[in-house]
Amino acid sequence: MAGSSPSGRTPAVVTVVLNTNRRDDTLACLSSLAGQTMAARNHVIVLDNQSHDGSRAAIRDAFPDVELIALKKDGGYAGNNNVGIVRALVYRPEWVLVLNEDTVLDPRCLERMLDGGRAAHVGIVGPMVLHHDEPTIVQSAGGRLSHHWEACHIGANEPIAQVVPAAPADVDWVSGCAIMVRSRLIDRVGMLDERFYYYWEETEWCVRARRSGWRIVHVPDARLWHKGVKRDYRPSANVTYYNTRNRLLIMSKHRAPAGARTRTWIRTLRTLTSWTCRPKWRHMRQHRDAMLQGVRDYLLGRWGARPV
Repeated sequence: MAGSSPSGRTPAVVTVVLNTNRRDDTLACLSSLAGQTMAARNHVIVLDNQSHDGSRAAIRDAFPDVELIALKKDGGYAGNNNVGIVRALVYRPEWVLVLNEDTVLDPRCLERMLDGGRAAHVGIVGPMVLHHDEPTIVQSAGGRLSHHWEACHIGANEPIAQVVPAAPADVDWVSGCAIMVRSRLIDRVGMLDERFYYYWEETEWCVRARRSGWRIVHVPDARLWHKGVKRDYRPSANVTYYNTRNRLLIMSKHRAPAGARTRTWIRTLRTLTSWTCRPKWRHMRQHRDAMLQGVRDYLLGRWGARPV
């Protein structure tokens, strides 16, 4: 039986927002959701990941209709959002939108994402993601996965005027900061793989969906601004760890071609050697250690959060 939102209607979309000590960003995100042209058809769930910055009280005061769930443990991007997805499916919406708390949506973003999802066999929809600090610069116009299993954002750091396609376009994956997934797809292929914890999990979800016959579509006129990644972004050693381990995991899970796997191992070993032996890479020792740990944990089957 379908559930209903506080408005009494079955929502077209349930949006899941994960917050970890980012009260002001989350309030700004929720304000942009409240300003959507189809806000009445969108039910919002906020997952609070053990915040200690007053987030829960502030959200209840400012947005009493938002459903707030206090997480008891940290399962990373994948595990935490799965809690919200399970709850979202109770309402039997057509779509579930997994949304970062540090995003701000154009008022017609959800409306246009829904329009982009009406075509046949579309299972996942992503918007045009722009840099929040450079509002006309693209962060991601969807993504491609090369035959070497290297993932890249389309149009990254280019002016939007040079990137925007004329119409929604099929892509290999969309950014995890805003990924709208059809409920029927979740029923058939499952939720996020919690082994990934953080990094590559949205790409793997998209790979799984495409291999099950679903289309992944980027909608260029659905726009949002993301604060978390800037043009001069430099990944931390933690990102190096998860990127190393989880890229090996996705290639293994989906049986990437032998040539792609061999190339990845050669490049990983070459990087480890350079970061170890060459003085000019001395400043990368933390990343070297993280990469080595990622390789080791992949081989040992250690998933989830990076051991400290």
